[in-house]
Amino acid sequence: MSLSFLEPRNGRTTADVVRFALWPIAIMTVLNRAIVRAVNGDFTNDFIPVYRAALAFLNREPVYTANFDSVDPHYLYQPSATMLLSPLAIIDPERSRWLFILASTIAIVLALYILLKIFGFGLNSVAAPALLLAVFASETVTNTLVFTNFNGFVLLGEVAFIYWLLQRKDLSAGVAMGLTLAIKPILAPLLIIPLMTKQWKVFITAIAIPVVLLVIAWPLSVDPMEFIDRTLPYLLESRDYFNSAIVGNGRYYGLPELLIYGIRGVLGVMVLVSLWLLYRYCREDRLFFIATTSGLVLTAHWLLGSLGQMYYSMLLFPLLMTVVLKNSVLRNWPAWLAIYGFMSYDRWLSGRFPTGGRAMDYMRTTFGWSLLIIVIFSVLIGRYFAARSDGRLDDGIEPEYLLPESSPAQTTKQLEKY
Repeated sequence: MSLSFLEPRNGRTTADVVRFALWPIAIMTVLNRAIVRAVNGDFTNDFIPVYRAALAFLNREPVYTANFDSVDPHYLYQPSATMLLSPLAIIDPERSRWLFILASTIAIVLALYILLKIFGFGLNSVAAPALLLAVFASETVTNTLVFTNFNGFVLLGEVAFIYWLLQRKDLSAGVAMGLTLAIKPILAPLLIIPLMTKQWKVFITAIAIPVVLLVIAWPLSVDPMEFIDRTLPYLLESRDYFNSAIVGNGRYYGLPELLIYGIRGVLGVMVLVSLWLLYRYCREDRLFFIATTSGLVLTAHWLLGSLGQMYYSMLLFPLLMTVVLKNSVLRNWPAWLAIYGFMSYDRWLSGRFPTGGRAMDYMRTTFGWSLLIIVIFSVLIGRYFAARSDGRLDDGIEPEYLLPESSPAQTTKQLEKY
């Protein structure tokens, strides 16, 4: 039997060969994560408390009964989320979890497809299998599926929000944001973007949807006030376990509170300066501005806030995709050292070097997020001072190698300097 049909007619370039090689590896990685790793599960199971809450809601029983003295996963979603997630308990927990994993996998793949469209790539590009492979090989997606939590759907909501923002379909962008806020308000910091771009209609649907759903769910819940009285205060606390935020790891290792606040303050200033530079000089380049700002504010939210967990890093994929843009802030090796810290599935626990290995394993997400903020700040501030030195701040802070040939006005400015 001839296998000539497997020989691609257009597989003559390096890009073609790489694409054909990556697709089967990427697809098999997706299947491994979804069918084997996720179904096998782990000692951490975020689905169990969600299923129990959904079952309690359907049976008109109290939902907010978690024992916060334990380190087991707790149910922390608001009543609107309980109502929306309650259909999970219609069938038995095992099959429900499998269907949730399948739906989560589909949501992530759909989010990646939209992300490719946002950056101008199609399924026939090398970027498609490369992105699919990189995403499903990462810690954040692997553990999202293995732990079976809601973050895959949040990623889809985030990417849809960015896509419609770029298309100036503000009400649709608000719907995407509102649905995620109704279940898990982790994307709330991204509302700073339509505030900065003056896309006011986003706030109509982004605020109305979670409010309406909460109003509907409140009387349907047996103990909605327990969310306010018990769960909300717990959410505002800074725990010292399973927490990659500076305050979490700082307290775990016994750092002085003054030092913890000092580190948070320095990085906070870097974030504010970076946001000002992005708004002042980069907002006309909407794709670069929105994608970069989204990653910056989310990283700051997790790192400088009360709780940050490694698998939240899934929501940084729009920022990471900016590497394909010529003016990306990620086209340097320190950025990818940072990304390794919070994306890699490597474990650094070592029987021969227990203290150093455990510190590296526990701290790498905190270091990675911190380095990412430092890189973004350093690149933007470096571009600002270079543009100011060249007398071209009025034209923005684009890297010099992206500038067109000097205009007569620019030449005059240069001559006036000397």
